[in-house]
Amino acid sequence: MDIFTFREEEELKKHGPLALKLRPMSLDGFFGQQHLIGEGKPLRRLIESDVLSSLLFYGPPGTGKTTLAEIIAAESQAVFVRVNAVSSSVAELRKIMTEARDRLAREGKRTVLFIDEIHRFNKSQQDALLPSVEKGIVVLIGATTENPYFTVNAPLLSRMRIFPFEPLSLEDLKILVQRAMLSGEPRLLDAEVTEDALEHIVFAANGDARSALNSLELAAALAVPKADGKRLVDKELVEEAVQRRAVVYDKDGDTHYDVISAFIKSIRGSDPDAALYWLARMLEAGEDPLFIARRLLISASEDVGNADPHGLLVAAAAAQTVQMIGLPEGRIALAQATTYLATAPKSNAAYLAGDEALAFVKSRPGDRVPPHLRDTAYAGAKKMGYGKDYLYPHNFPGNYVPQNYLPEGMERPYFYKPGNNGYERSISERMERWKVERKDKSGSYD
Repeated sequence: MDIFTFREEEELKKHGPLALKLRPMSLDGFFGQQHLIGEGKPLRRLIESDVLSSLLFYGPPGTGKTTLAEIIAAESQAVFVRVNAVSSSVAELRKIMTEARDRLAREGKRTVLFIDEIHRFNKSQQDALLPSVEKGIVVLIGATTENPYFTVNAPLLSRMRIFPFEPLSLEDLKILVQRAMLSGEPRLLDAEVTEDALEHIVFAANGDARSALNSLELAAALAVPKADGKRLVDKELVEEAVQRRAVVYDKDGDTHYDVISAFIKSIRGSDPDAALYWLARMLEAGEDPLFIARRLLISASEDVGNADPHGLLVAAAAAQTVQMIGLPEGRIALAQATTYLATAPKSNAAYLAGDEALAFVKSRPGDRVPPHLRDTAYAGAKKMGYGKDYLYPHNFPGNYVPQNYLPEGMERPYFYKPGNNGYERSISERMERWKVERKDKSGSYD
């Protein structure tokens, strides 16, 4: 960072938001992520020993990814260069790499290249980083809110150590806001924050330090001075400043998949309350209700299956209802289907049977339909012997007669193994009875 960039950064800090002005410059002032930078933890040992390798910080906004990158650069006495993947280009990256190589050769100084939102780089941009990262010309620190295993190229990912960042705890956020009040920041000197206002700031921040500090600053700015000149920041004022607690959810990103995963796993685990919680999270965040309905249809077949065949009917009816009436009333049908599936008996036997049958067919592509099962609805079929010796089940007691329905010479596979939950118990008993009847006719169990 040259002197002009330094002065620019200082001016931005002076007039910037509170979160920027109070950004810590050492590990001692850093909040949260104790699983990474607590005493003896791996990332702290790397920083303190000045043995730097390329790193990738992965986690929600406002958890300290950028701040920690700056601290690492400061601790290592390296030159810190920051780019944003949204606005950067391959040409800019190559220029930075050239400068970093020259700096290393001329001054022996390393360069820490911090790339915010690295997941937004396309493949060619990510590939442009590889040679310099491989040779150690730059220490690359990437930050992303998206799952890097889905968004960062495997060759680049293999050269970086991944450190997951967690949302800040309520206690950490509370201490952070209290310290901000004592920081000497002019905008906060004449403000008095009530305890319930402080609690609401912390709660509304949802683990995001930047959000907490900016909410405090806005609430203090909105406060009207009292007779003694002090401005009171109470809960009502904070509610006005914050509006409401933001639901962490990105319809196109990682949280989208995490929440729907938690929703389906709660249904599979027969916990209707947890399933309703995740449903509410999605609806509150503006998720497409038809996306939720489609997932319910999948769950009805995959997780409930024939243990309760009505589950698929309920899910299909909910999907149709949502399509016809939309939101907000469509949420009622989604809640009904969610609770029905969550409390239904479970079986994945049909799902597993289908996959097993597909794998089996792929291994035997040449099997032919036996003549007695072939179509006879066209002229000449019977002359070729098609349909001969076929036994029509409805002509037999119980509408069942043992006969071979598989390609000739094939040993009978058993794909479908019904369980003992719900309706599948009846299916299992019926299949066992048919198995005995086949044995009586053939002299063996298939």
